[in-house]
Amino acid sequence: MAVVEREKPAAAESSLPTPERVPYHIAIIMDGNGRWAKAQGLPRLMGHRAGTENLRRILRAASEFGVKILTLYAFSTENWGRPESEVRGLVNILETVIDRELNDLHSNGVQLRHIGTLDNLSESLCEKVRRAVHQTRNNDKLTLNLAFNYGGRAEIVQAVKRIIEDKVPPEQVDETLISHYVYTAGQPDPDLIIRTGGDMRVSNFLTWQGIYSEYYFTSTYWPAFERNELWQALQSFKGRERRFGRVGPQ
Repeated sequence: MAVVEREKPAAAESSLPTPERVPYHIAIIMDGNGRWAKAQGLPRLMGHRAGTENLRRILRAASEFGVKILTLYAFSTENWGRPESEVRGLVNILETVIDRELNDLHSNGVQLRHIGTLDNLSESLCEKVRRAVHQTRNNDKLTLNLAFNYGGRAEIVQAVKRIIEDKVPPEQVDETLISHYVYTAGQPDPDLIIRTGGDMRVSNFLTWQGIYSEYYFTSTYWPAFERNELWQALQSFKGRERRFGRVGPQ
């Protein structure tokens, strides 16, 4: 695991070289919006809005670097316990993003997938999410998994329930089968999981999928985590030796 302090590279972002070794699947715990806002003397909700604006920059950078799957942790099942005004604001931001960004995502070849549940969301928002997923389903330049109302343990519980509902014999239950029942079924596990904001924990994110992911922690708050910061994370990944519990690189 790498822990880094924010650095400002001397070179301009546009002059950054293409990373030599790019993870196929990157997941990001987008943390620090509220603390970024506090540092700016702004309300917490303004930090979430600034974090939402950053999605566009990171999506563009990830696509340019050659990432094929990007999973973003936007709202956890535990986030419902936050103040009602903040929760309402976060949900409204999701709806605004879909309304404002869907056409651009579609035209740029981004396939949008929702991981998590639609429980507790309004029917109108649920319909927008379903429509966005359907509209972009055939795009193949980059897959964006938006983890909204997501929890890693809840995901495993849901997978087990569906296996029971499908009456799968116990002797057929193995890791491969469970991987077919989680939200990211059909996708490779994340190669790299990034957490912004300085905390060093996974916070119930990709509990099943992240067991052999490489981790990268940075003190940079999410709204300030831009293209050069992503490039630094990829540079760190380049030097990792991935053994998956075995001896020697795999």
